[in-house]
Amino acid sequence: MEQSKLDRILEAARIAPTGKNAQAFRLLVLQEEESLQKLKEAANFYDAPLAIMTCADVENCWHRPFDGKVISDIDASIISTHMILEATELGLASLWICRFKADVVRAQFHIPEGFEPVNLTVFGYPGEPLKSPERHDKDRKPLSELIVKESF
Repeated sequence: MEQSKLDRILEAARIAPTGKNAQAFRLLVLQEEESLQKLKEAANFYDAPLAIMTCADVENCWHRPFDGKVISDIDASIISTHMILEATELGLASLWICRFKADVVRAQFHIPEGFEPVNLTVFGYPGEPLKSPERHDKDRKPLSELIVKESF
């Protein structure tokens, strides 16, 4: 993958909003063949040429004061979504993967204590034409089933 495209994807992550703007995350960028081979022990990433593991800095992310909710997963989700949107803008395909062996990733890539591997996002060039957005009319629930007004 071209460095300029990777730079834009990473910049999208950098400027993504996070709780209290703490930016309590690290992005593990994997594109060297040796790293991708190690990743195969933890996840099926469909031989994408670029994988980015979003790791939350759990201790330093924002915690909601009323109930102590740790928002590291929310921050990681926002960051990953921004990367996916930028990749789409660049004509790349992407896939969000949460089905991975976290203990293997932690060991293989020396993820330190206090950081949690939250999700893996892979990027590459589509092997076939991207699906049309019109598919959402039949593949997704209608809005009327998803919206609750004023109170459940």
